Amino acid sequence: MHRYRKLGRRRFIKLAALGTAAAGLAGTLGRRAKGDVATGQRAALKIGIRAASMKMVGDFGVIKTAAGIPGVQGVELQAAHGTPNLRDPDAVRRYQQEARRWGIEIPSLAGVWDRGVNINSPGAADSLAKSIRAAESLGAGVILLAFFRKQAPDMAREESYGPVVDLLRATAERASEAGIVMGLENSLSPADNRKLVDLVDHPAVRVYYDPHNMAYYGHAEQAIPGIKLLGRQRICTVHVKNGDKLIEEPGPIDWAAAFRAFNEIGYDGWYIYETAHRSTSDCIEDTKRNNAFLRKHVQTAAA
Repeated sequence: MHRYRKLGRRRFIKLAALGTAAAGLAGTLGRRAKGDVATGQRAALKIGIRAASMKMVGDFGVIKTAAGIPGVQGVELQAAHGTPNLRDPDAVRRYQQEARRWGIEIPSLAGVWDRGVNINSPGAADSLAKSIRAAESLGAGVILLAFFRKQAPDMAREESYGPVVDLLRATAERASEAGIVMGLENSLSPADNRKLVDLVDHPAVRVYYDPHNMAYYGHAEQAIPGIKLLGRQRICTVHVKNGDKLIEEPGPIDWAAAFRAFNEIGYDGWYIYETAHRSTSDCIEDTKRNNAFLRKHVQTAAA
């Protein structure tokens, strides 16, 4: 008999609703614009950008710079990368101060693994625990757990995926208590991501969905259908990118179609840019263009 069984859809939906409520306590995933709760309408569009995309990892000025980009409301910081980083309590406090000062949220943390650590390492649980503490202090609702290629489990073999399931289950309750969702970003197909999340069987473990990565890692035809396959209950946050091009330009993902698919499942979480730019100034100008395209397609389809 297999130790890991898939979660029933009805139960998952119930648990996912509880997970969204927990994340809402942290002021992120469950946030609604004024009036939305009363009317039942979808939450206001939430757009963020990675500090890495702004070429400002470890730079407290990233908060002020992001605040100067019209339409950007949040910055995704790196937990264990850059100098200083969020392993330093003083750095956490400084980012807290800057976020309050400039009215910018920190919806998510990436780069959660310490140097030399990955999801299969003995130190993985410790890296996650430290990243959860930093996220809780910053009011972030999501930490991004990246594992690609050889680090990703073979979802056809229990001896491969079992240790990952065990790690995520062991960490999920602590994350949930802190109002944190662990978002899985990896090279697995949408179907294998669904299987992994359902095996873990906890609302604090979901998918940090990156359609561009789906194409890059060989799942191009599944990238947009995968949005419906995973559904709102399993997707916690979305990465938006098109290499070094604007998202309106031709690329591996038809972003207009992707945004329609997110609207169709009722997704109302954060869209975080993981875009490539030559400089910080180019990032600012490109993000203005990307914002216009994203806002047009998300709001038009959702109206």
